[in-house]
Amino acid sequence: MAELDIGAPAPAFELEGPTGPIRLADFAGQTLVLYFYPKDDTSGCTKEAIDFSEQIEAFAAAGATVLGVSKDSVTSHGKFAAKHDLKVQLGSDPSGAVVEAYGAWVEKSMYGRKYMGIDRSTFLVDGEGKIAGVWRKVKVPSHAAAVLKAAQALKA
Repeated sequence: MAELDIGAPAPAFELEGPTGPIRLADFAGQTLVLYFYPKDDTSGCTKEAIDFSEQIEAFAAAGATVLGVSKDSVTSHGKFAAKHDLKVQLGSDPSGAVVEAYGAWVEKSMYGRKYMGIDRSTFLVDGEGKIAGVWRKVKVPSHAAAVLKAAQALKA
């Protein structure tokens, strides 16, 4: 997997969604905030989804759609969204192919044990399907606001 740099084409994807497939091509001509998170209904992932949801109208005003992605099932995403009244779209990547294409499947370490998992990361994709922003190893506080600012700058 090559590093995704600003200006590079965003890897095409197809995710499972609540009403059918979600594809990169569905967002042609608009800005997409594509964020990867480890697991539904865990503390950091919940806070991140709520932060994006609270600013969903500002993202829409900037011409941006927010799409969260994890390996959790569509059913899990539905429960997660309903429980926390999430306004962001959630896509399921059970095979991990999209997570890997964006370089978000990484070796992690906890208590000295190494394992593979999703690196909390966000990609801003412009209307031409090019990477316009990359955030890796995201810390949740103020992250949604930083992404919103970048999305607004794209529209300006």
